Amino acid sequence: MYIPKRYGMSKIDSCPFCQKHATTMNTQKVPVCAAHKQDLLDGLKCICGSTLDILNGRFGVFFSCMKCGSISLKKVLEFNDVKPMVREVNQQKQPQRESGRNTEKKVIRNRTEITIRSDDPDYFD
Repeated sequence: MYIPKRYGMSKIDSCPFCQKHATTMNTQKVPVCAAHKQDLLDGLKCICGSTLDILNGRFGVFFSCMKCGSISLKKVLEFNDVKPMVREVNQQKQPQRESGRNTEKKVIRNRTEITIRSDDPDYFD
């Protein structure tokens, strides 16, 4: 059965961590969603047991194994359990809050809706 391609449906990247639509690239040039922009794909192994190198080519991200050769991202994600791994440097940059500070919550005021008509002389002169 022949299904014709539709506009915009030829290549849809999905996030390797949560399978949502990938909209941005992380530092490894892997397409990810906005929530996983800081996460990295590390420690991926081939079927033969050797580590994989991440490469970026004309058709997207692929992996290179010393024994097996080139492997697509889809195949690598099938036999590897991918969990988000964040760099330790990013975790150190986050400031730690002191517990001795005054931790009062802001009071939210009740807002009222004001309707302004075009014939109102107070607002339109």
